[in-house]
Amino acid sequence: MTVTTDLASYEDALATYDPVMGLEVHVELGTKTKMFCGCSTELGADANSQTCPVCLGLPGSLPVVNAIGVESAVKIGLALHCEIAEWCRFARKNYFYPDMPKNFQTSQYDEPIAFNGYLDVQLEDGEVFRVEIERAHMEEDTGKSTHVGGATGRIHGASHSLLDYNRAGIPLIEIVTKPIEGAGKRAPEVAKAYVAELRELIKALGVSEARMEMGQMRCDVNLSLRPNGTETFGTRSETKNVNSLRSVERAARYEIQRHAAVLSSGGTIVQETRHFHEEDGSTTAGRIKDNAEDYRYFPEPDLVPVAPAREWVEELRTTLPELPRVRRNRLREEWGVSEHDMQSILNAGAVDLIAATIEEGADAASARKWWMGELARSANESGRALDELAITPAQVARVTALVTAGDLNDKLARQVIDGVLKGEGDPDTVVEKRGLKVVSDEGALTAAVDEAIAANAAIADKIRSGKVAAAGALVGAVMKATRGQADAARVKELILEKLGVEG
Repeated sequence: MTVTTDLASYEDALATYDPVMGLEVHVELGTKTKMFCGCSTELGADANSQTCPVCLGLPGSLPVVNAIGVESAVKIGLALHCEIAEWCRFARKNYFYPDMPKNFQTSQYDEPIAFNGYLDVQLEDGEVFRVEIERAHMEEDTGKSTHVGGATGRIHGASHSLLDYNRAGIPLIEIVTKPIEGAGKRAPEVAKAYVAELRELIKALGVSEARMEMGQMRCDVNLSLRPNGTETFGTRSETKNVNSLRSVERAARYEIQRHAAVLSSGGTIVQETRHFHEEDGSTTAGRIKDNAEDYRYFPEPDLVPVAPAREWVEELRTTLPELPRVRRNRLREEWGVSEHDMQSILNAGAVDLIAATIEEGADAASARKWWMGELARSANESGRALDELAITPAQVARVTALVTAGDLNDKLARQVIDGVLKGEGDPDTVVEKRGLKVVSDEGALTAAVDEAIAANAAIADKIRSGKVAAAGALVGAVMKATRGQADAARVKELILEKLGVEG
């Protein structure tokens, strides 16, 4: 949909107002069962086939906490430099919504499992910005509503709605920042960088795949403006369920411009939730935003408190992987690339793929070249992520090995990669089936060179007269005759030898 709203220019907005953000990120944990029952969390099942009395909220059913969910929450808290609670409780967050089968969400309120942490994020120019973490708490997801018959997929204008409770009860960790101040004009960039870094951290911990496009990780962008030089926060809006890094940045930028336009015209910002529209980067009003007291929180009577033993917490601390930013800095030095190039590799989702390709025996330059070149192009053309391509780091490493050995040149290597992507087999199988090996038989190369010289006498005379650059035309003729399967460097050497010219 296209929305017409008065917006201030971004520059004018920042000349007058100071943005303050709060980011709430929901991470869907990769557990096999739900947070409070034994129902499967596997995607793709028939609607309402993965439910039970507990996740449907039927009378008399009693929840039991998922131990892996608690462990994942502690790991996330530790990785975010949080304090881990010695004792915490679940609470009931009461509100009515059709996809909330119990009419309350089992969450945590004033006693989260992790609190007071931070995450350092690196911006594109290398500046490091620290985002303070207020809390990380455990809760459950809601079901899914599908609105049928309308033009927008939303409830307004729909003829009826369908409810699927398979997702109800899936474990979530909600990570809430403290107010993010001091970012100024870079606030949208900070928001994007924070969510990107958090996603990499979650993936490194192995607690979730954190695929934003699949709803496994989503961000609520809270934003307010205050006049420059003042301390009191303005009224905030909350743009809900933003599901891509680019959209997080666009949502923050749009809301800065919208708030500024409203305030500069003498209007008042309404505290509300808002919907983000991917097609044009706009937001539209949702519902008036409730305050905490409106949810009538109270301790969940059916669940015992969670009291992580200190010894267990410290044991989990020893299992944490190298933090993503630390790892990237180490790899950047090992690979010999600039911070800008490393940021491009990160943005492409290629860090792990390149690292794995190097582990399989490829040199760093070759691994980067293929993943950021030919394979990135294939991913863009197919609309898929790099790690969704039908080729493995080991297969890319094998292609580089064949190039290094002289069995393939770059042109042939691209054809081999194309064959692997099309399911024709591993690199060696594709080379065999397509007949792609470099022609290394000196006799065959010499014959091809002789034919090229004989067919291009005028060019051969130029080369004899000292115009060595003209040899490129003869090299091209030989490459064409051999279907690109000759070693171009060796072909040039043979041409110059035949014509008695020094290279």
